[in-house]
Amino acid sequence: MSKTEWKEYKLGEIYEVHNGLSKGREFFGSGYPFISFSTVFNKWFIPEIITDLAQTTESEQESYSIKAGDILVTRTSETADELGMSCVALKDIPKATYNGFCKRMRQYNKDIDVDPKYVGYYMRNPEFRKNFQAFAGSMSTRASLTNDALLGLTIKLPPLAEQQRIAKILSSLDDKIELNNAINRNLEEQAQAIFKSWFIDFEPFGGEMPENWEIGKIGDLVERTINGDWGKDEPMGTNTEEVFCIRGADIPEVKKGNKGKMPTRYILPKNYQLKKLEDGDLVVEISGGSPTQSTGRAAYISEALLERYNNKIVCTNFCKAIKFKKNYSTYMYFYWIYLYDKGVFFNYENGTTGIKNLDVSGFLENEEIVIPSMDFLSKFNAYCNPAFKRISANGAETEQLSILRDTLLPQLMLGK
Repeated sequence: MSKTEWKEYKLGEIYEVHNGLSKGREFFGSGYPFISFSTVFNKWFIPEIITDLAQTTESEQESYSIKAGDILVTRTSETADELGMSCVALKDIPKATYNGFCKRMRQYNKDIDVDPKYVGYYMRNPEFRKNFQAFAGSMSTRASLTNDALLGLTIKLPPLAEQQRIAKILSSLDDKIELNNAINRNLEEQAQAIFKSWFIDFEPFGGEMPENWEIGKIGDLVERTINGDWGKDEPMGTNTEEVFCIRGADIPEVKKGNKGKMPTRYILPKNYQLKKLEDGDLVVEISGGSPTQSTGRAAYISEALLERYNNKIVCTNFCKAIKFKKNYSTYMYFYWIYLYDKGVFFNYENGTTGIKNLDVSGFLENEEIVIPSMDFLSKFNAYCNPAFKRISANGAETEQLSILRDTLLPQLMLGK
């Protein structure tokens, strides 16, 4: 279509903006759906199932409600990359509220035809996102986005039918990406269900642990632990070994079978030989967390993941890698997830304010674990290995679909 049919508007001509809800840590953990900063940052669309929950009053649910067509935007962050990321609500979400680190854009001017998906994609367009670079340096510690600044940004709208056509092209790719993610979640949930049935509930044995199995400590199955290394952001002195560094922020994507966005770093060659990750290693986040999220999130390092990063991955110094004895890696990954979901790692955190740190040594030395017979362990590995390969294959396809979407996005927004 002709670009002459596109019209330019300030966001303030279409939307009103409302800041999110901020409360203390007692506010979190139960109650009603709560859209967090991480959800807005990592999702293009608000998911069907929201796992974060918060206690909110009826008046708060009304004032901070989420309705179809709303666009949530990250309003403050430590970097420009995280500022102004948008996430679209495709339907009403009863009793849902949203985080104080976010803003809600809601259309008030119904005389302008707007497809919310199109606006969400437009705001993710790299060209549009350059607007947020200017706000990143406006504060000494955190980048911040005011309501006036957001509403003063301009957006180009073609006729509604063209907006919908562009959004349909892009969302078809996102639909396939989400399908792959759903399949991978299902595969991991099935493996986790088998794990619990066999090794926690002992269902194949009538609910009793077999006599030839043992109770030990998790540390009994550990070969060694590996500290992380952040190195330098460019070659400097003897820091010449180029590696990819997995961070705590990468763990959720790696768990889904995706590649993540590990940064390139440069470390000492001798450190790389000591700290390089290998197939079967477990990377654990040991610093960070939140009132509702403990430290201890873990990702399984697979051969497929290593291949996608040229077999040169280390973990950041805010994480720790654990090498388990032969044949125990898969079992320990699912045992780790089981304990994490039970909230066990809250018991091994140091400090009650600020950044929390995980006492890995205390956890390995004190936490009890069932040590199954090798024959049953082999059966579990035989079940899980094909699932891991499928998860990795779906993740690789998702990566290519994401690249295609991100390549098409700026072109479509230029009317090409």
